[in-house]
Amino acid sequence: MTRFRLLVEYDGRPFMGWQRQDHGPSVQAAIEDAIATVTGAPAVLHAAGRTDAGVHAVGQVAHVDIERPITPFRLMEAINARVRPAPVAILACEEAPDFHARFDCLGRRYRYRIVNRRPPLTVDLGLAWRVSTPLDAGAMHEAAQQLLGQHDFTTFRAAYCQAKSPVKTLDRLDVERIGDEVHIHAAARSFLHHQVRSMVGCLKLVGEGKWSAADLKAALDAADRAELGINAPPDGLTFMEACYPPAAVG
Repeated sequence: MTRFRLLVEYDGRPFMGWQRQDHGPSVQAAIEDAIATVTGAPAVLHAAGRTDAGVHAVGQVAHVDIERPITPFRLMEAINARVRPAPVAILACEEAPDFHARFDCLGRRYRYRIVNRRPPLTVDLGLAWRVSTPLDAGAMHEAAQQLLGQHDFTTFRAAYCQAKSPVKTLDRLDVERIGDEVHIHAAARSFLHHQVRSMVGCLKLVGEGKWSAADLKAALDAADRAELGINAPPDGLTFMEACYPPAAVG
């Protein structure tokens, strides 16, 4: 039995999320089914993070155990050939004994894209959130810094989140403007379900001048989902990177 580490990229629009489920297509199922056609045996993928329906990834990491002898390059090529036409690609593949994509992960990094313009989206439809009202990215960034550190993030947690505790430590929440786009960068060891999207939704209210930094802090301190401003759509969210200690990288 050989364990392989996979670096995965995908467009989340056609999927119900990463995790295999009965009521719709998933990224996990697409890759597992492709591997099964190669090896002739069921495959089980373990990922660094489970993304929701419509969320994308350019740096998802997963591992799979395969009994049949095969080289990493041939496995990567075979999955990419058989996963079509699903918008999924294996960017890298390597043998990784004793590696665990989820439990070895030290941190996850996400980026959220807002296209801040009045015209509708065309090529970016489903890949970004269009906000037509002008946003003050500087005010958004300043307010975002109040969320850094360890907090009870109940306000920014989905009602059906399965995490044992709402307490998380947010390492980074930066907001920058690049032309007509506003990018929000978030990093933490782990996130609650919908945490990034919920924070982005509230920061959008700050950028529009509807909320102040004090309003954002009050929502955090309330530890009450009812105090959430809005939850941003999944379109603009991308899983950028999973971070591992050097010994786990290879």
